[in-house]
Amino acid sequence: MTDARTAASTGNFSAPILAESDIASIARRLFVEGPRLARFLQHHRHRIAPIARCISLVPPGSDVLDVGCGGGLFLACLVASGRCLNVHGVDASSSAIDAAQAAGRRLALIAPQSRILFEHRMVQQGLPDGNYAVVSMIDVMHHVPRDAQKRAFFDAASRVRAGGIFLYKDMCDAPIWRATLNRLHDLVMARQWINYLPIETADGWAVESGLVRALAEERAMLWYGHEIRVYRRPAEGGR
Repeated sequence: MTDARTAASTGNFSAPILAESDIASIARRLFVEGPRLARFLQHHRHRIAPIARCISLVPPGSDVLDVGCGGGLFLACLVASGRCLNVHGVDASSSAIDAAQAAGRRLALIAPQSRILFEHRMVQQGLPDGNYAVVSMIDVMHHVPRDAQKRAFFDAASRVRAGGIFLYKDMCDAPIWRATLNRLHDLVMARQWINYLPIETADGWAVESGLVRALAEERAMLWYGHEIRVYRRPAEGGR
């Protein structure tokens, strides 16, 4: 796997607007409460995940729903950089949402014109009503039980409005050594035996959901392998 390999791209996406050092600075400024390990992970997540690349794929001015937002770093960077002002994050972990809400209160001081909502929401509750220009699902699917993965994908896709995008990223299931090291990571950090979803399955579900693949990309950071997709919902009356 190369560090960045674009397999297909029909969209016009800008270069990253934040350097890794910028993301680290935002994280250190916003995530100052809670357990030390949780703060450490937010402060250094940019070292193992392509946060800057994901940010660059969000069109400026978009309203964003982040499904499985965790501690809220991705949305915090979108708002702190001025790229987006209306963001909504949901996660099944109450402790993660507590951290996100604490960061959101600090973020509101930086961007008082923003609308930031972090919500503790279980999978069985479904997703918030409404449609968004961008729906993101970043490093979530492998934590979802296998029999619930398709519903989770379709629920997220259904919230993308016409002309909007579904930004999907998950860990790779190949080569086996990368997948194994990430599995060990989640056994230690999340105490969970994860369920990889083949990216080809996600591509197929996107088609079933009425989405068109606009970008497919693979990235490696340290021993972690990442698969990035941008799926676009055709605008009304066209593609």
